[in-house]
Amino acid sequence: MGTLLSLSGIAKSFEGVRALAGVSFELREGEVHALVGENGAGKSTLIRVVTGAHAPDAGTIEIGGLPVEANSPALARSLGVAAIYQQPALFPELSVAENIALGSERGGPWRRVRWGERAARARALLGRIGAGIDPEAPVSSLAMPEQQMVEIARALGQDARILIMDEPTASLPEHEVRNLLRAVRELRAQGVGIVYITHRLDELPGLADRVTVLRDGATVATRPLGEIDRSELIRLMVGREIASVLPAREAPKGAVLLELRGVGCRETGVRDVSLELRAGEILGLAGLVGAGRTELARILFGLTPADSGEIRLAGKPVRIGTPARALELGIAYVPEDRRRHGVILEMPVAANATLALLSRLTRMGLLDFAREREVARACVESMSVKTPSLDVPVGQLSGGNQQKVALGRWLATGPRVIVLDEPTQGIDVGAKAEIHRLMGELAAGGMGILMISSELPEILSMSDRIAVLHRGALAGILDRKEATQEKVLSLALGHGREAAA
Repeated sequence: MGTLLSLSGIAKSFEGVRALAGVSFELREGEVHALVGENGAGKSTLIRVVTGAHAPDAGTIEIGGLPVEANSPALARSLGVAAIYQQPALFPELSVAENIALGSERGGPWRRVRWGERAARARALLGRIGAGIDPEAPVSSLAMPEQQMVEIARALGQDARILIMDEPTASLPEHEVRNLLRAVRELRAQGVGIVYITHRLDELPGLADRVTVLRDGATVATRPLGEIDRSELIRLMVGREIASVLPAREAPKGAVLLELRGVGCRETGVRDVSLELRAGEILGLAGLVGAGRTELARILFGLTPADSGEIRLAGKPVRIGTPARALELGIAYVPEDRRRHGVILEMPVAANATLALLSRLTRMGLLDFAREREVARACVESMSVKTPSLDVPVGQLSGGNQQKVALGRWLATGPRVIVLDEPTQGIDVGAKAEIHRLMGELAAGGMGILMISSELPEILSMSDRIAVLHRGALAGILDRKEATQEKVLSLALGHGREAAA
């Protein structure tokens, strides 16, 4: 197999902070080469060098055997490089065929558009990856997995020989993950070289041919995937053994903090949910996408108030009509979509870390900046956030550090109950371990934690009990000792109901 991409000794620094330190990487024709590492290891910077968004400070780049001296996004595209990110970059108002045509059709603004040919070409490109999507459908009508397929088809339409996929499955349910991975295998069979970046290491067997591990901006190892197991891979990524990543935990159950009795909301489809959350307990909330997990979290935080049933805190009935009321009652919520709702990317770390405390940091309508920095510094230190300073926009931090800022902000309010919606989605195993350890410490301190997760290993390892939703209703509650993947999935699919533990 010929070499499509060769990087040697790539170095890059930003304002004195080293992001890459002599990284070498190679991609061959018809190969899926996995690129893994913790957040902040240098993966995103390396990809930006390949796509021409960043110029390296040192090192050499060869694409298709040709040295690339002054890379740029336009040059990289012309050489057959395309990148697909977790959030598709499509125009929702345009059709699938129009989106695929962008960047590949040539001609001036007054050229004649051959709509039939455009649709036929889009259909053929989608067929190459096994996607039966209507070329005439508006992109806004497509689900996230379908939009990702459109992006892959668009890249193929631009004659991409090197396809970079950055966390393509991070927000997909399991059955859609299988469809995407099948498309990746088909592209590999067609000779396309794929750089596959993921935190989901279980996806790699049977998919990737080789794996390169980055740590602290340097290449730690490149191995054929068949010669390395998951434990060794994690050890190379984080510098410690796998036993420290998913800790087993046992926590005594305290008094009931939160109780739901027949809670429902017609607007969101949640209906007749009854459960308890005790002090010192992590209650896992499982279910398929659309089962009502996030909708239940929004009820508890007053974003879409319940219109039936009863919510009780410490035995007293409460009405949670707004997020402000939820905070008054000691309920905090870290939402699923970190980049849209968890942090404000353009604002500095200090402002993000203190957003939930503004009323306590103002006097006569004026913000006490000294107090803001004091609180933010305490948050950064307690959460072990890696940041050059409190003034850096939070969007410049890694995903794991953004999540720590979002979590630290709500912990600063001193909640009794915290709802964590996908707390480790899209972050690396090291940051995930830190979040898990923190959750264990919070539970040990008497806090009640409701954790929503689509990762069954996380649900099974971190939860004292697991509540499973199906179509907006509670399908059953399993105790930690009796819970298995099969039982959780059976309830999630509506194949059986278990008695509450």
